[in-house]
Amino acid sequence: MTATKRFDPAVRRIRRDPAYRPDYQRWPAAVPAVAHILRHGLDLKPGLTVVVGENGSGKSTVVEILAEASGLNPQGGSVLARYEDRATEPRLGQHFVLERGVMRPRWSYFIRADTTHGLYTYLEEHQGSITEPRYHELSHGEGFVSLVQTKMNEPGFYLLDEPDAALSFTSSLGLVAILDELVKAGSQIILATHSPIIAATPGATILELGDWGIRETDWADLALVQSWRAFLGDPRIYFRHLFDE
Repeated sequence: MTATKRFDPAVRRIRRDPAYRPDYQRWPAAVPAVAHILRHGLDLKPGLTVVVGENGSGKSTVVEILAEASGLNPQGGSVLARYEDRATEPRLGQHFVLERGVMRPRWSYFIRADTTHGLYTYLEEHQGSITEPRYHELSHGEGFVSLVQTKMNEPGFYLLDEPDAALSFTSSLGLVAILDELVKAGSQIILATHSPIIAATPGATILELGDWGIRETDWADLALVQSWRAFLGDPRIYFRHLFDE
């Protein structure tokens, strides 16, 4: 088997601007994963990095900070996209410094599951010379995959927040194939997910977020994977704690 070529990452590291003094008692600096980056910085590897953790662990916040620090619209889109439905981002990106790689990608894009419909509307209203797919006329999953295929169709720096929210089992496998091709072409991708399928993408670096902050781990050791294995093996183990006899 031929090994995948390892390209220089678009972003090597994210760290706090020394001039910024965060309040670690308040959100989002109080979130252990965010505090980890503020205190220690975070090295980012080439290829695909998958960010995994429970609800509230800071997955989306970390990806949104990366997006804003990169100049991308924190609600989704490219550096040129300027729309906002309702701001939910921590707006911390301005307080971070990105240490970039030697090769700068020509194209960057951010897609987050919870704001895709607002992004669809924005894209349809600002088509310019490019005719956008009719995203609103597609199913949730079909629209998301079409957006990925349209906006992530060349090597670049890409951020995705919980794409699994829109995807079936089969569509998740399709996204894995797309991610693999993008990485082989030289893209750097940071992706937050609850999906053990997407987390299993070959060659991915997996970062698990929790009370400890951020740690790199193997797919088989993820609490996410172990929980799904136990549930699929016998759902009654979990249901008996939810329902009366």
